[in-house]
Amino acid sequence: MIWHIFDIFFVCFHSLLIVFNLFGWIWKRTRILNLIVLGLTGASWLFLGLIVGTLGYCPLTDWHFRILEKLGKTDLPDSYIKYLADRLTGLDFNPSLVDKVTLYVFLGAFAISLSLNVRDFIRKKHK
Repeated sequence: MIWHIFDIFFVCFHSLLIVFNLFGWIWKRTRILNLIVLGLTGASWLFLGLIVGTLGYCPLTDWHFRILEKLGKTDLPDSYIKYLADRLTGLDFNPSLVDKVTLYVFLGAFAISLSLNVRDFIRKKHK
């Protein structure tokens, strides 16, 4: 029973974190936090990924997949986004396509967040 609760928690929390990464730059009050969280996400994918031997590593995915294994789930994909898309739709998305779209959307969100934060900083400095 507890593993099902943890599974639901991770689906909700991780999904909300992904949505915040994608759209947290929209609101001025959350822009700096959004840039920080995007930076931590990118650092995890790159630096933690190099340490553990898997580029794109996310500790939340690792923890969630360990819970899913306790629930008897096997053959989990490398990507949480693929797992989530497959789980929500019942489809089997191409892992390479999911990874590419994930990376490009992340880079787009990061570029938008960075540019808006720089713009906000410059405007604040000139006031």
